[in-house]
Amino acid sequence: MAFLNKEKKFSRRWFKSYTLITIGAFIMAAGYVLFVSPYKFVPGGVYGIGIILYHLLGFPVGLTGLILNIPLMIIGVKLLGPRFGVKTVVGFVLASGFIDGLIIITGNEPLEGIEPLLASIFGGVLIGLGLGLIFKAKATSGGSSIIAMLMTKYTRIPLGQSLMIVDALIVFMGLAAFGDWTIPLYSLIVIFITGKVIDIVLEGFSYEKTLFIISDRYEVIAEKILTDLNRGGTLLEGKGLFNGDEKKIIFVNVTRREVAILQDFINQIDPDAFVTVIEASEILGKGFRSLSEKLDS
Repeated sequence: MAFLNKEKKFSRRWFKSYTLITIGAFIMAAGYVLFVSPYKFVPGGVYGIGIILYHLLGFPVGLTGLILNIPLMIIGVKLLGPRFGVKTVVGFVLASGFIDGLIIITGNEPLEGIEPLLASIFGGVLIGLGLGLIFKAKATSGGSSIIAMLMTKYTRIPLGQSLMIVDALIVFMGLAAFGDWTIPLYSLIVIFITGKVIDIVLEGFSYEKTLFIISDRYEVIAEKILTDLNRGGTLLEGKGLFNGDEKKIIFVNVTRREVAILQDFINQIDPDAFVTVIEASEILGKGFRSLSEKLDS
């Protein structure tokens, strides 16, 4: 969830990380100010609490997030260990400053012609994009994620579930504060889209597939994969549950286009073959993107 900063100061990677954090913090702030706060959406986190206090008491959203993040960071370091680097602090300080600065500039008014549903979609996209860039820099957004980590440590509830519980409680604080049932519904849309966009930023769009192929003509299929597709693969030993027959299973990663080529070939030589196609969220290694390329990107 968070990493200590081990990068050499003023190195190329150091500059890249802090550039990502700065850009990510600004984009995330724009999502909150342009599409979330004006409509009183409360998509969890410390800035969700900040939005509630802003509309009820006029207290600055960013400053609220900053005030809540500082003690959470201190508690997190004491109870969870030094898992939060300087980059995390820089991230939430910049985000808080950008949010309050943009609110002053825009007046926190809804954009003309933007309906709440459209605002929730674009808010989720911008917040997810900003957070994704911050996560790529090996930082974290602090806030509710720290609370969730503490909850996981002391209750053994999985981290993902803990984060959902924390954010859900904040969402329903928005319902209690504003008395409008549409607010938590739009807020959940923001949360859902934010999560999806974060995944896309971190993993990219996946065009690769993983295939498990069970066929008596596995040797011919393997030759097709090696020669025509120029792909490697793995031959696994298996045993059928129904009759106990020994089976050979081909495990191979291919592109979307190669799936169609391979399926057509298998159909020609063994129509009774059993083929499982799985969406691969990410494939790293020879023939695809290397691990070093991912870490340097």
